[in-house]
Amino acid sequence: MAVKIRLARRGKKKDPRYRVVVQDERMPRDGRFLEWIGRYDPMQDPPLIDIDEEKVKHWLGKGAKPTVTVRSILKKKGIDS
Repeated sequence: MAVKIRLARRGKKKDPRYRVVVQDERMPRDGRFLEWIGRYDPMQDPPLIDIDEEKVKHWLGKGAKPTVTVRSILKKKGIDS
């Protein structure tokens, strides 16, 4: 099972909010996930980034791969991926 750390969209039309989730890469974007590890709200100024660093490191240690977008969010937060 290949595991990804990626964004699952929440919110309303034209007002996106995202959950940062750990998910099997075969699942749909907003489908079932293994663990919810944070949230990201790009509409706030500055954008809200609330991620549990311990959970991210745990999943990266288990071999989870972050998507390109999540990797850039983690870099802004100061978490090495």
